[in-house]
Amino acid sequence: MRNQTESGFTLVELLIAVVIVGVLTAVALPAYQDFVKSSRRADARNALLALQIAQERYRSNGTSYGTLAQLTSSYGIASTSEAGYYTIAVTANSGTSYTATATPTGTQATDSCDIFAVQDGAPLMTGSYANGDCWR
Repeated sequence: MRNQTESGFTLVELLIAVVIVGVLTAVALPAYQDFVKSSRRADARNALLALQIAQERYRSNGTSYGTLAQLTSSYGIASTSEAGYYTIAVTANSGTSYTATATPTGTQATDSCDIFAVQDGAPLMTGSYANGDCWR
């Protein structure tokens, strides 16, 4: 008579492995989602930087800063960021000043950093606008 050895996993071992994977997923998934949202903030910063450059070009050719429609027709500035996570707007413009905002949309709207704004080329970090940590 031969001794047969059993090989494989028992049900208890499989359940322990499933529980471990579940705990790791529960811890890692929120951290990953926060990382993704923070990396998408660069989309807002890049869009506002492009808008700032277009504003200065527009102002150097005229007597005032431009509206979003004027910047779109002159320099191709879009009303959304390149990846589409932010809506771009020029909320105020005059001969000497402008304010531009990048408002998160879609899945990015749940980010802890709300609206990115620049005023006359400098980050605007007061009130409900994104703070200094969001700009890093």
